[in-house]
Amino acid sequence: MKNTIGKMLAIMACAAMFQPATATAAPLPRPAAFAMCASCHQTAKNGRSGLGPNLWGIGGRVSGTMSGFNYSPALKKAAIRWDRNSLIAFSSNPRAKVPGTRMPYAGQKDPKKAAAIADYLMSLK
Repeated sequence: MKNTIGKMLAIMACAAMFQPATATAAPLPRPAAFAMCASCHQTAKNGRSGLGPNLWGIGGRVSGTMSGFNYSPALKKAAIRWDRNSLIAFSSNPRAKVPGTRMPYAGQKDPKKAAAIADYLMSLK
């Protein structure tokens, strides 16, 4: 019995040594379609908000909740948990997704470009 337990512990120790390290993937390259967004939004870790909130870490965040930015009451009330689909919908037509938003952008009408923007934003973590 002792021998079996010793072998099991040795196997578990070896297995632990060969576990891959958890790595954070680098953000995707910024798509050209994001240029209009970048005029108001930063995307740097610990970056400041400007006319719009810093978008680093937006994936999984609830709309209107990042501290230090004065969101519209409509965006706060919307309580959208940002994921790929909600980012595509919002970037395609912000005023339709959140009536009353202060964001002056009319929206990205090309679905492929809107998806590229959403994929980029989701990679910022």
